[in-house]
Amino acid sequence: MTKHRLLPLLAVLAVVGIVVAGCGGGGSNKVSSGSIAKVGKVDIKRTQFTALLDQAQRSYKSQKRPFPTAGSSEYIALQNQAVQFLVQRAEFQAKSVDLGIKISDKSIDTRLVDIKKQYFGGDDKKYTKQLKDQGLSEEQVRADIQAQIVSEEIFKKVTADVKVGDADVKAYYLKNPTTYTQAESRDVRHILLSPKAVTDPKVLADPKAKAAAEAKALAAAKALADVVYTKVTALSAKGDWTALAKQYSDDPGSKASGGKLTITRGQTVPEFDKLSFDLKTGAIGKPVKTQFGYHVIQALSAVKPKTVQKLAQVQETIRQQLLQQKRSEAMTAWVEGVKKEFEKKVAYATGFVPPVPPATTTG
Repeated sequence: MTKHRLLPLLAVLAVVGIVVAGCGGGGSNKVSSGSIAKVGKVDIKRTQFTALLDQAQRSYKSQKRPFPTAGSSEYIALQNQAVQFLVQRAEFQAKSVDLGIKISDKSIDTRLVDIKKQYFGGDDKKYTKQLKDQGLSEEQVRADIQAQIVSEEIFKKVTADVKVGDADVKAYYLKNPTTYTQAESRDVRHILLSPKAVTDPKVLADPKAKAAAEAKALAAAKALADVVYTKVTALSAKGDWTALAKQYSDDPGSKASGGKLTITRGQTVPEFDKLSFDLKTGAIGKPVKTQFGYHVIQALSAVKPKTVQKLAQVQETIRQQLLQQKRSEAMTAWVEGVKKEFEKKVAYATGFVPPVPPATTTG
């Protein structure tokens, strides 16, 4: 980072130091110069923090978003997030030792090769250019990869004993019957004739005139629906509605396909739903009014009966869903435990103390 970009950051950190001190936070003489925090015996270097903020700034720029102004609440929030990210990473690193996790250089090399293949087609030149564009060094990338693998290995250790039994799966299945039930469905086609919207400002300003205009528009839609009904009934049972739908239908989602829809009982407006399922296969219903206008509907297929997936069909899907949920809960609980464990083992430099949540008061 060049000198002219570093100076504003140092200036704002001094301001932030005053702000958090006012909230009850403060510095610590336990933190060595050049560091922003100390986790156990591990120093988090100021260079790590500035590199992280620099990455954030580049990300904002690439998204054409203005970076938060130094000293603003948004900037302070971003700073706190960066600090806590680095602190948690250090805590994870310390706990990985307790859990017997060791990350070899070979593991990092392998992951880096995978990243290059996935995002850069294995092209080292493209990879190097991306590092330059993002202001990253190879050392930073390897550190990030190492931290990521540590997190993954911790997750495996923490959730290794998480199990989901058959009873759990069955209980979930019984509590969520609608999830595994497919209601009746049917293939239909329709042409929608909507009343033309009233747009005249003078008419809209007069309630009586507006009501009269809307009634006239609805009557015109009904008259047109009757005309369309006559035309479609003149076609053979398998006649092509495409031309008529394109000419008359006001339903943009189906007019191009001749008005064809697959509907599920209970998922369309009541009047449309009732007629669609009451019609005999191949029959065309007289225009039915809904909140959208008038519909001319033909039933194309027999009603497909309701189906219920059996427990045996979905039990593995449910098991994986519950397993993921329980693992997430176990990891969340573990992270909270680590925070408590390190409460007295983390020291912050002045200006980097996280804000203290406001205390709840009564009286």
